[in-house]
Amino acid sequence: MGDAVARPAEADTPALSFPERLMGIFISPGETFEDVARKPGFWAPLIAVVLGSVAMIETMIWKIGVERLARMGIEQSSRASSMTPEQIDQLVSQSAKFTGIIMQFAGFLAPPVVLLIMAGVGLLIVNVIFGARAKFKTVFSLVCYADLVSVLGALTSMAVMLFGDPDHFNSQNPIPGNVGFFLNPHEVSKPLYALASSADIFAIWLLILLGLGVSKGTGGKVKPLPVFLAYAGVWILLVLARVGFAMI
Repeated sequence: MGDAVARPAEADTPALSFPERLMGIFISPGETFEDVARKPGFWAPLIAVVLGSVAMIETMIWKIGVERLARMGIEQSSRASSMTPEQIDQLVSQSAKFTGIIMQFAGFLAPPVVLLIMAGVGLLIVNVIFGARAKFKTVFSLVCYADLVSVLGALTSMAVMLFGDPDHFNSQNPIPGNVGFFLNPHEVSKPLYALASSADIFAIWLLILLGLGVSKGTGGKVKPLPVFLAYAGVWILLVLARVGFAMI
């Protein structure tokens, strides 16, 4: 009888506002994810993540410059070692025309695509592997809120660009959350640099939040640790693929 009374009362409790949920992700993620699972909604965090990505890209284009960004990408690629300085200059001149446009499209489109993939992986983990019955909207909302840590990462990257030395900025590793940020990519092997850049504080933070959040989407039927380990397994495979690609 008590449960029958408590559940409608809980259902009638208004959801936390987006600012409250935003603060809660960093202060009390467990309670915040419970609120999101109870009344899912993804538009506000999705827009925040996209705006953070776009702001970081626009700051990068404005502060660092398209031509310098194009040169960084070419010089850090595997083909740079087989090119003469004149060939690199010519390729930079050609690619700079499209680099800014591609970056702007990526800044806008990449976050929703990545979040959809992460939500799909979460559904696969909890519904297929562990036999829960989580709904897509719930899991997608939880993933969007978990990824609000990327907004903090974007703000950190923007601070580095605005107050740091543009000549030492690395567009492929713009956030000082990993060992690779403090290494010179031209002085260490590419596989080692890829590995050092992958062990990122923000990535690990996100994995922890994904484990906790997606677990709440199952009503507690799947505990956070198995979800975290499953996500971590996928992340490790991606890191190994990145290191393997750097060895080619």
